[in-house]
Amino acid sequence: MSDNNNFDPSHLETLDRDLGRLSTLEQATGYASRPLMGMGIALIFVVFAALVAALIFGQADNSFIVVIAAAFGAYMALNIGANDVANNMGPAVGANAMSMAAAIVVAAIFESAGALLAGGDVVSTIAKGIIAPESMGSSSSFIAAMMAALLASALWVNLATWIGAPVSTTHSVVGGVMGAGIAAAGFAAVSWGKMGAIAASWVISPLLGGLIAAGFLWFIKANIIYRDDKIAAARRWVPVLVGIMAGAFSSYLAVKGLKKIVSIELGTALLIGLGMAVAAWIVMIPVIRHQSRNLENRNKSLKVLFGIPLIVSAALLSFAHGANDVANAVGPLAAIVQASATGDFTQAVSIPLWVMVIGALGISFGLFLFGPKLIRMVGNQITKLNPMRAFCVALSAAITVIVASWLGLPVSSTHIAVGGVFGVGFFREWDTARRMRKAKQQLDGPPEVGPEERRRRKLVRRSHFMTIAAAWVITVPAAAVLSGGIFLVIQGIIG
Repeated sequence: MSDNNNFDPSHLETLDRDLGRLSTLEQATGYASRPLMGMGIALIFVVFAALVAALIFGQADNSFIVVIAAAFGAYMALNIGANDVANNMGPAVGANAMSMAAAIVVAAIFESAGALLAGGDVVSTIAKGIIAPESMGSSSSFIAAMMAALLASALWVNLATWIGAPVSTTHSVVGGVMGAGIAAAGFAAVSWGKMGAIAASWVISPLLGGLIAAGFLWFIKANIIYRDDKIAAARRWVPVLVGIMAGAFSSYLAVKGLKKIVSIELGTALLIGLGMAVAAWIVMIPVIRHQSRNLENRNKSLKVLFGIPLIVSAALLSFAHGANDVANAVGPLAAIVQASATGDFTQAVSIPLWVMVIGALGISFGLFLFGPKLIRMVGNQITKLNPMRAFCVALSAAITVIVASWLGLPVSSTHIAVGGVFGVGFFREWDTARRMRKAKQQLDGPPEVGPEERRRRKLVRRSHFMTIAAAWVITVPAAAVLSGGIFLVIQGIIG
């Protein structure tokens, strides 16, 4: 009885503190377990891909090599999903047109559909014609080179994702193939003319993407945003812009995304695009008129009109990306499968269905498990996006690929999309400064803007710009050096 009467309230405080520590510990454990869970699921998928290869090849010669290669291909596909797909979905998420969850679901569906329905069924024996196949000498040397290229490019993309830099997985594979080829057959085996064109694309892709995106943003600002009656201007020009988008994506998909289904020349693709552009323009006139009813005459209202076109463009970009870039993961794997089964490594390579499925599933898993980091980087952290600006980025990606195909230039979809984001950001900086100078001249006498204020008004984060640019420049040489080293190790193991 006396014990109860002498109850000390400080005991409750101590208990609360202990419970608080437990709660904090639970939260910390939860945060710590998420990356581990993601890595665990990724590891399960890699093992699954290896088991599938083991079941299909059974006791055949070189079956162990194919099993290891399948694991490397699955690892590469995961990294493509974690890094590359963010470029398609980042602008839409950053503009708040889609939630992160919706973006991941839409991208996973359309990336897989593009890979399985329209993924190229034939790839060059050596990626992009970088190395002459005959220079490899033997099938074992070729297999070692392809395995080194797969693992090196996957490791490089993984590192880039970890530091938050969107890089070109195509360039990573090219660097991996080049490095292994040099280690196997010397510098003379490399097609340096082809490598020069790829190096030029480091500059051409982002500049062209940025200029086109900035051009469309200038058009939207001049003809819609800065007009007195914004809604009337939107009713006139948004259907035109959606028509251009429909035409660009129709041509883009015809040229780059439907090669497996039907081969279409660029001229025919442009005619298809023109027809789709006119049809979309006609259809969108009453749609935009209906959407714009009762909207207030301000910029915020305009975002509603660009939301759906932006979502559609992001989905189509994902479809085309899956159709094209799945070969980065499964092309070298398919070449290893063919060389292991037949001993032939100089002919074009057909990609088996099970290999394509590994690529498609890997991209989707990689996006789901690790993609949000790069989606936030591209969508939120480089510059502030809204539906109009993100629409310009997506439209730029499609048009730039068409222009590059017409000019015969190799380009990177990653560089184009990120270049488009930088383009709209730098254009906004220039446009804001221009309008402030004009206002100053009219008012005649506001105080000069100091260095600190100028820095605060920068609309593109310079640190991200420098990090991404540096990652782009060193992607091919870094992947090449890594691949050359891995090739020598593999050669030493398999003899």
